Amino acid sequence: MRALVVRGRGAAPAVEEVRLPAPGPGELRVRIRAAGICHSDLAMVDGTLAPAYPLVLGHEATGVVAEAGPGTRLAVGTPVVLNWAPACRDCWHCRHGEPWLCAANTAASVARGETATGEPLQVTLGLGALAEEVVVPERAAVPVPSGLPPAEAALLGCAVLTGTGAVRNTARVAAGESVAVIGLGGVGLAVLTAARRAGASPILAVDVVEAKRDLALAAGATDFLRSDDTLGKEVRARTGGRGVDHAFECVGRAATIRAGWRVTRRGGAVTVVGMGGKDDLLSLSALDIFHSARTLRSSVYGSTDPDREVPELAAALAAGDLDLAPLVSGTVSLAEAPAALERLARGEGARWVVTFPD
Repeated sequence: MRALVVRGRGAAPAVEEVRLPAPGPGELRVRIRAAGICHSDLAMVDGTLAPAYPLVLGHEATGVVAEAGPGTRLAVGTPVVLNWAPACRDCWHCRHGEPWLCAANTAASVARGETATGEPLQVTLGLGALAEEVVVPERAAVPVPSGLPPAEAALLGCAVLTGTGAVRNTARVAAGESVAVIGLGGVGLAVLTAARRAGASPILAVDVVEAKRDLALAAGATDFLRSDDTLGKEVRARTGGRGVDHAFECVGRAATIRAGWRVTRRGGAVTVVGMGGKDDLLSLSALDIFHSARTLRSSVYGSTDPDREVPELAAALAAGDLDLAPLVSGTVSLAEAPAALERLARGEGARWVVTFPD
């Protein structure tokens, strides 16, 4: 089958023929229908997340069960959304209600299959979903209703789940509270959508790219602000001089975390959703931390339990209560995926989604 493979840190991804094993006990082979291209894929390409190579990219996808290994419950033909962090249900975090911190999900890449020339192959976050097919543990496949639009359903497995969970589970935004979202990629736009559904107001969308304005307003923002030296002043002007109740940082950089800290009111909360590099250090003064009484926290995978929350989001999508169209900038073929990755790196659009013929 064909997959998008990167062969080393900084190398150009290319479509290659690869071979996956047959599904073993407790495993499924899933035929991919659509897979999103995420900033985390760029972090795999540039080595930020330190994967092993050669590596199949992709971790956000929907598909259909094509083959079931021994001991599985899902039937062939079942539509599923893939979960890149399936909980083991047995470690300390899982047993204490934190499946998003499951101790079994710490590897950036997992060995599975081989290249056409017989080299051992790695797959991103245990999935490698930018491919025609994947072989995954059954617990990584969440059944969803049939008939969902594939390009939008794919986003349920990462961008939408992460953004919605950050608002609903981590920050617990209440109706009438003010929100700023810094960084308007797929996750940032999903945070905007979730903030609107929560009844937040105002909802301030922040990015360095002016072209993100229309996307932000379509996703739920009440205002779009450029990320520059006037940001703090502009935010305070819209929040009674205080700053926002909640800032969501969706970039993963120390500079944008500091920007979120500065635009948040005393006693407010900054939620870091973006995943940054280990050498990008954040500095805050001890006096500022004490005096501001702000909370700084992260939201890993939206603090969600995907087995429960993906079906909820899928049902809302099926019922027309969840509009994800603003998050999809366009669909491309697998052959066009390297160019879409380049557009993502330049900050163009939100989510580009690779779709596969039925």
